[in-house]
Amino acid sequence: MEAQLYIDGQFTPAASGQTGPVHEKATGKQLGTYAKATKEDIDRAVLAARQAQQAWAATSAPERSNLLFEFAEVLQGRFDELVEQSMRETGGVRAKAEDEVGTSIKQLRISAVQVGQNAGDILPPYKAGKLSLSRAVPLGVIGLITPWNYPMNLAMRAVGPGLAFGNTIVLKPAELTPVIGGQVLAEAAHEAGFPPGVFNVVPGDGEQAGWPLATHPGLDLMDFTGSREIGIRIAEAAASSLRNIRLELGGSNAFVILDDADIELAASCAMIASLEFQGQTCISASRHIVHRDVAEAYLDAVTKRVAALKVGDPFDAVDQGPLISEKQRDRVHNDIVGKSIAMGARLVSGGTYEGLFYRPTVLADVRPGMPAFDEEIFGPVIPVTVVDSEDEAIDLVNGYPMLMNSVFSADLIRGMRVAEQLQAGEVHVNDAHARHGAENQMPGFTKRQWIGVQRTPLKLRG
Repeated sequence: MEAQLYIDGQFTPAASGQTGPVHEKATGKQLGTYAKATKEDIDRAVLAARQAQQAWAATSAPERSNLLFEFAEVLQGRFDELVEQSMRETGGVRAKAEDEVGTSIKQLRISAVQVGQNAGDILPPYKAGKLSLSRAVPLGVIGLITPWNYPMNLAMRAVGPGLAFGNTIVLKPAELTPVIGGQVLAEAAHEAGFPPGVFNVVPGDGEQAGWPLATHPGLDLMDFTGSREIGIRIAEAAASSLRNIRLELGGSNAFVILDDADIELAASCAMIASLEFQGQTCISASRHIVHRDVAEAYLDAVTKRVAALKVGDPFDAVDQGPLISEKQRDRVHNDIVGKSIAMGARLVSGGTYEGLFYRPTVLADVRPGMPAFDEEIFGPVIPVTVVDSEDEAIDLVNGYPMLMNSVFSADLIRGMRVAEQLQAGEVHVNDAHARHGAENQMPGFTKRQWIGVQRTPLKLRG
């Protein structure tokens, strides 16, 4: 398959003529190529989106809704093909791929419904005789840079609501997943009949394509999901011109096991929290903070489950597929596991690999200051840190960038009380990270316009 740029309703090679390979992660087989956009291509795509935006925003809500439903139907018709493409490009097992494709389609359908539900609000007037209204209006042109772990799903959560509410979009998918994260979306949008320029896809490398898009002055919003390092660079660049940005960045998420926890439940949830998709998600648990009274039992329960996991080609009957790249494997093995062991952590299970297939790994005696505690791991590693009290656990959790934490306690009230003290955007009690479906993203892709009207008596003429 050749993944081309999609600009102004046309599939086209990159202006430079440069291409890169698309590989199947489990086998290393080359599946095709992708066009590598550069600044010239980014400029064309943003210009096309800008020129199309006003007409797209003026399109009626029912028309936009119908196109989004058609977009979803095209993807649904290719469901099995897209699942296999996701498995090949990301290295995820079938259940992960089915979830990703399914939730992407669901997001489009939800956005198609949302666009017709509410265009604004009637507000209480500040004085008698006046009418105050607000309406939701599009931001304008949205730049979107997505990662390789859930490339289709993480694109669609912005593409769906962004298009629904009258914005136009320029999407740069990750270079490791340019087909499932970009090409197939462009093909489906094209078949659905979106007007030229409304949705544009520009695969390419980070510095050549991603950075020119992230800093482009023609955007009204830059939406980025990825590493903290790149996110900070984007934020710094945006600050100089007060450009709007939306960032979802990684962090060292915590998994807290209190002394009264159901150990079997906690260990089972740990398999999802730390090992789903080989631990390569921004919501994976990177720190398991366990009370000393139950630490040995928890280590035993986790290690038993990890030892039973099968690692291999996602098209076989396995629990874990390959890591995304040699670079990622070497980072996990050398910079996280290896350095932590050198600093005193104890290897309980795993810590070996064949090719990109990394054995799920359990580390004990992990302390703050070790990479396995301080850093986002992004690999199949469960690092266990022992504490002597609830307060110590809370102190160790807080102070790190986090997206999602979990707390385990047989006392639900206690679990909720501890959860309220953890400084994360989302905390779960007696559960791994939630399997959320598509969410209402409208507030992120519209702005509010307030309208004041003075109500006067109707005067008849004649």
